[in-house]
Amino acid sequence: MTKLLEDAVSKARVLSEDEQDAIGAIVLQEIESETRWKALFDQPKSVEVLSKLADHAIEQARAGRARKLDLNDL
Repeated sequence: MTKLLEDAVSKARVLSEDEQDAIGAIVLQEIESETRWKALFDQPKSVEVLSKLADHAIEQARAGRARKLDLNDL
């Protein structure tokens, strides 16, 4: 286990059981999400799909149909 994770676990130990469960649930969700993304990106077809999406985004930007993302507008 890394030092950072050990520090996080050490700090979590002093929290209530409900807070520990909430943090545990978040960590498990993140691990599951990363596992799903890895499985998707490991598929041979993913390179083709991502390439097509990138080409489409570039085409939209060059045609003036894209705008800079402003996080304050979300």
